[in-house]
Amino acid sequence: MNNLKMFFGIFVVVASAYLSIKLVPPYFESYQFRDAVKDEATRATYTTKSEADIRASVLRRAKDYDIPIAEDDIQVMRSGAQTNGTIVIRAEYVVHVDLPGYPVDLHFDASTENRGVF
Repeated sequence: MNNLKMFFGIFVVVASAYLSIKLVPPYFESYQFRDAVKDEATRATYTTKSEADIRASVLRRAKDYDIPIAEDDIQVMRSGAQTNGTIVIRAEYVVHVDLPGYPVDLHFDASTENRGVF
């Protein structure tokens, strides 16, 4: 009976470590990408960058973090004044994780909106 408990305990520890190795990196990369999108929206609110330039910059940051997103999946909308209006960036994507016997699709949303001060 003690051997069975020991094997079960080892199995739980190994399974937890395996799941952590597979699932934590996509969540961490999503957090970093979401922060980069917020930073880009904040900076772009007070510059004259076009929507295409902002989209290209967000796509570059996505590639830096290995985010599987296409340029068409990034939506940038600017309203109000060119240098002090509102910028909305929407970036939704899916990360596929293959777990043994149970593939998982993780849905992430790195959308943000930033309004100018004036």
